[in-house]
Amino acid sequence: MVTSTLKQFINVMRDTIPTRKILARDYLMNYKVDPNRLQHLQRTFQAIEQIPNQSGRKLLQLNKDKTIEVDVNYELEELKKDIWFFEKGEEAFIQHLKASYKLYEVQLAEGLKFLEGINFNAFITDRDGTVNNYCGRYSTSVQSAYNAIFIGRFAAKRANNMVLLTSAPLMEPGLLDISVIPEKLIHFAASKGREYFDKEGLFGYFPIEKEKQDKLDELNAEIRKLIKKEKYEIFARIGSGLQEKFGQTTIARQDVNQTVDDEKSETFLGKVKELVDRLDPDNQYFRIEDTGLDIEIILTISGEGQQGLKDFDKGDGVRFLNERLKLNLEKGPNLICGDTHSDLAMLETAMDFTDDTYTVFVSRDNELKNKVREICPNHYFTDKPDTLISMLNQTALK
Repeated sequence: MVTSTLKQFINVMRDTIPTRKILARDYLMNYKVDPNRLQHLQRTFQAIEQIPNQSGRKLLQLNKDKTIEVDVNYELEELKKDIWFFEKGEEAFIQHLKASYKLYEVQLAEGLKFLEGINFNAFITDRDGTVNNYCGRYSTSVQSAYNAIFIGRFAAKRANNMVLLTSAPLMEPGLLDISVIPEKLIHFAASKGREYFDKEGLFGYFPIEKEKQDKLDELNAEIRKLIKKEKYEIFARIGSGLQEKFGQTTIARQDVNQTVDDEKSETFLGKVKELVDRLDPDNQYFRIEDTGLDIEIILTISGEGQQGLKDFDKGDGVRFLNERLKLNLEKGPNLICGDTHSDLAMLETAMDFTDDTYTVFVSRDNELKNKVREICPNHYFTDKPDTLISMLNQTALK
């Protein structure tokens, strides 16, 4: 299994998806572990470990003329944890997590008390940074089998409906492409809730006016042209890359490892803003959000903002999904989980439906925590996604 280019690395990680799906499904059904599939994960781990190192990162060819440094810690760590889980057993895996995270044991115990005895009507959660550890590239942030098992148990036993709601697209590549949780356990919602794939296998979409969709298609075509230029092609390869979502487009300008120098990143941001200004000089169609890592260009919807327009947020997504998926959020109790300020809209909307709402945020940000406290009295905080999913798992096992 030779892995010397970034493209090969992406393909190697994608090849683990069917293996992890079957491992998760079989384990949830009868605790069965196929040794051949486990060996596939072991071989993948070894192949990635053997990629040459430089300054703690792996050296991979971007193209025939250029080599880049790539952080693969997420991919290696999640493979290692899957191997540990299936080789040594669930109890040993929990002990491994306790040894890995200083506050794991304390926060897990507190979190179990917070969730104790509650069967939730709906469980709506963000993905990356909340129930999944962060990865430097969305295209290789494949869900771990142990993660799917822990979440799947909770979805099956403690929630009438679970919605995994992310800002990423649904497909190509998107949420469905990197998920390994068994079918018919959860609803998948992407593009902040503008598009979904439900437990019954049906797709649904928030309506977009043709004129706005045409503008977004034009914008996407221009961005694709921009990143084909040699000096900008790196932005399609790092972090979020280019994600053409339903009603929104995201293009990376940096990643968590600061792969691109600041001047080049700022120059690219300026180029994208110039492009948006040219296509939408009167600000009728787009809103831009710059996270420092990603440039998010969002189609407007009717609202109270400038010119009676606003960008679509996760709160709008929750309202749409509640109607389409028949979540009955007004009944409660509901559980909302997130890790960033963009997830607050989900929580605020859930509270609009009922005060019988609980929330867990994965964060060390005191400003964010205070905002969560102001919105929802029933709150709990933890530092790590693995602690949250362990809370969910052990709650389901009780």
